[in-house]
Amino acid sequence: MIAPVLVSLDQDLGSDRLDVIRELTRRVAADGRADDADGLFADAKARESKTDTGIPGGIAIPHCRSAHVTRASLAMARPNPAVDFGAKDGPADLIFLIAAPEGADQEHLKLLSTLARSLMKKDFKAALREAETPEQIVEIVNRALGLDDAAAQQPTQDAAAQQASATAGASAAGAAAASSGADAADAEHRARLVAVTACPTGIAHTYMAADALKQAAEEMGVQLDVETQGSAGNEVLDQATIDAADAVIFAVSVDVRDRARFAGKPVVESPVKRGIDEPVAMIEEAEAAAKDPNARRVAGSREEGSSSSSGADASWGSRIYKSLMTGVSYMIPFVAAGGLMIALAFLMSSIAGHKSEVADLAPSILGIQDGALTDGGATLFNPGEHGLWMYLAAVIFVIGQQAIGLLVPALAGFIGYGMAGRPGIAPGFAAGLVANMVGAGFLGGIVGGLLAGVVAYALQQPKLPRWLAGMMPVVIIPLVATIVSSGLMFLVLGRPIAWVMTALNDFLVSMSGASALVLGLILGAMMGADLGGPINKTAYLFATAGLSAGTLVSQEIMGAVIAAGMATPLGMALATTLRKKYFTEAEINNGRAAWLLGASFISEGAIPFAAADPLRVIPSSIVGSAVTGAICMSTGVASQAPHGGIWILPVVSNPGMYLVAVIVGMLITAAMYLLLKRIGNTRTGAEKAKAAQVA
Repeated sequence: MIAPVLVSLDQDLGSDRLDVIRELTRRVAADGRADDADGLFADAKARESKTDTGIPGGIAIPHCRSAHVTRASLAMARPNPAVDFGAKDGPADLIFLIAAPEGADQEHLKLLSTLARSLMKKDFKAALREAETPEQIVEIVNRALGLDDAAAQQPTQDAAAQQASATAGASAAGAAAASSGADAADAEHRARLVAVTACPTGIAHTYMAADALKQAAEEMGVQLDVETQGSAGNEVLDQATIDAADAVIFAVSVDVRDRARFAGKPVVESPVKRGIDEPVAMIEEAEAAAKDPNARRVAGSREEGSSSSSGADASWGSRIYKSLMTGVSYMIPFVAAGGLMIALAFLMSSIAGHKSEVADLAPSILGIQDGALTDGGATLFNPGEHGLWMYLAAVIFVIGQQAIGLLVPALAGFIGYGMAGRPGIAPGFAAGLVANMVGAGFLGGIVGGLLAGVVAYALQQPKLPRWLAGMMPVVIIPLVATIVSSGLMFLVLGRPIAWVMTALNDFLVSMSGASALVLGLILGAMMGADLGGPINKTAYLFATAGLSAGTLVSQEIMGAVIAAGMATPLGMALATTLRKKYFTEAEINNGRAAWLLGASFISEGAIPFAAADPLRVIPSSIVGSAVTGAICMSTGVASQAPHGGIWILPVVSNPGMYLVAVIVGMLITAAMYLLLKRIGNTRTGAEKAKAAQVA
């Protein structure tokens, strides 16, 4: 794979990485390993334009698969001066070009993976930098890659000397070779893994699972790179890292974005919570899958791009569930932005002395008729009789209305995306808009999104001629899927679903007294049942979807759900503060973090406790949250905002009882948890930590 003619040492190859790549591709073609140097260079350049191939330590690994390559080859340059390949720590002075035939996928990936692992070793890099001739480079590389068994067993005196120098004083060539062999065996002992973590809201589960997997991998001595697909602070894997991996872990409860990047990799896939609860088990399963030729693999290919179905290798039940969670995940920002703006507008209206009249005044202030602006409204420079403050409140209210009006289309559009990838987005949005038009609400959005996704997915399955396949994802699939899903929603399904929504709304409006208390108990118990899992998310979706109706009952349901979601993490925080002797130092630290998480309505703050002690935490959580929900529903607590915890207190109706409900739920949760801790558990946290260390 490598020969002396493919090695360039200590030459000035220019300051641009493309100059280095051109020189190396020229050498590959000149040695008869490629039929067209320019064609190979074009393919390598295209690959380089996608992702920087520089890695820390002064190394770069440009690579490509090309139809012009006739023999898998490895070319190497040690330029002087070094050349920038995009690594954060500076330019590269060790550059390897991997040129693989178009059909040699596994060979390409294996070579890249093995070379990258070898380049992480200080002795290997030192030997390459000390080598004086191309022949020495060839021997060092072949030995590290296992491509030259004879050289590995009996290295030349020159190569042995280089290895001896690189390993800080090995006294003989045999010792150096043995050390190199031991290093290679150690590198091959554990698989190289990548992982993706994602949850419906992208706030807590995503990053907790990533941290748990990273920590477990470090303790196990496994190389693991994690991509978090959350709402902030994402760590995106570059394609070279993915290509070099032996297997992939998907700890996700929504669809994986751009899943086709991982096509062909052995995969272990579980809900995101398992990444938090069982990171070691998932890593061990991924290592086993990497060695199993019959292991489940990520379906599709990278070339399929946007038209590939992201969930094609999952069961229909799993695919539908993940699609629903994907829709909820993408819908939440629309609800949050719109709901908070509406709440802010009401607050501004109250400050201006108009109480909650902004909803009634906004059309006349802004000159809105039949949903459109006219020339008869006030302007920023002429706010009219109500003043500038009310004018701004009206503007914020109308913008919030427009944003929250996208709730159902966004839900349907991204359910379609979860089912069929990008071709499902447009049909889903269209079906969601029709659901809004016929009054089918969020139930119509769910049905329309699933219809759009199923039709779009089905249209992707036939194998078509290349000229027709290129038109499918951008023209034919959106057209046909939109006609079918929106047509069924408009002509057949919309009105029955609208009748159900009307009946449900009438039922909720009629609830008061004992009935409202029961509803609060149920919603609160759901919020505490699995702390951000599917039951929790079902209650939250029910509440947020109702906000678009603008009724008082829907706002009361939202208030009960938010308060109930705060009770458990705050209860865990209180328990660790009151009885530190029952907890380890790590649990006490988790309790400190849970104060802020709970106050911000992030139920996932209690997950570390539930994962470690579910039989005590979950019952305590359900009881405390249920009581909180019941207090809220029975006392008229209402929230116009869909998120925020204590930070939305100014826009909560009956804020005093809102706080009382949260505090009571927190106290009940903490007291019940500590009582269950005491029963059958006499060891202190310090004793448990010591026992764990001994084990």
